[in-house]
Amino acid sequence: MNIQSYERITKRIVALLEQGTVPWHKPWTVKTGLPRNLVTQKPYRGINVFLLMAMSYESPHWLTFRQAIQLGGSVRKGEKSCPVVFWKQLKMEDEASGESRKIPLLRLYHVFNIAQCDGLKGAPKEIPLAATKPAEIVAHMPQPPALKHGMAQAFYSPSEDTVGMPARERFDGEAGYYATLFHELVHSTGHEKRLKRPTITERNGFGSDPYCKEELVAELGSAFLCGYADIVDRTIDNSAAYLEGWLKQFRSDRTLIVSAAAQAQKAADFILGRTFAESEVPHD
Repeated sequence: MNIQSYERITKRIVALLEQGTVPWHKPWTVKTGLPRNLVTQKPYRGINVFLLMAMSYESPHWLTFRQAIQLGGSVRKGEKSCPVVFWKQLKMEDEASGESRKIPLLRLYHVFNIAQCDGLKGAPKEIPLAATKPAEIVAHMPQPPALKHGMAQAFYSPSEDTVGMPARERFDGEAGYYATLFHELVHSTGHEKRLKRPTITERNGFGSDPYCKEELVAELGSAFLCGYADIVDRTIDNSAAYLEGWLKQFRSDRTLIVSAAAQAQKAADFILGRTFAESEVPHD
């Protein structure tokens, strides 16, 4: 595990929170789509989505300094890069048993938006993504939990594998309703018959830690799903207490935000019925 890479990313997230910016509350929409690499055209995933969206560039296309040179262009002097990470699976052999196993290694790269570059040749046209209706996301979730409406509050019960939701009319609008439902559905992906996430299978009751990793996974996962559904005007909490709660957690655990975002991406992929490789594509 590369602690320095975790620290670099965590410091960046902490700096944004200290400025009052919650990266996972900054929406991406289908008008531009997920941030993606200009050369490979593959979307960034996990924590990278929030890091790049926080830069507030209009274009979703990013590339490394080397890639800009390869396209006959250049990065303008004085422009600052944004760090991104990807997982690389290293094969290690146990000397005693002779068995090989894979160990995930976090690698760090620095990328620039095409708005920071000049002279790029052959840049692809931006193709808007088609939004998936939130109701369709819910309806097509594989192995869904039971869904009960008319409850006093929103929750997920691992023992009953049930998501409870207040009646729709109790929400200010459709966006708030689905953002909340997505949050609870992300919790449900941790059930042992789905992704078997330890933060769900081993948790002791509800509310023991309002800022625990599982809650962060659910927040980030809901943000991913809201992006796919083109939900922007959802109710979000940017209060001082909310910000300070996450700051405290990230300062004490340097791996929390990166690992939670990776789990949230897996949860969103599961709900959307999508499968991806474990690692990001390296920026060669």
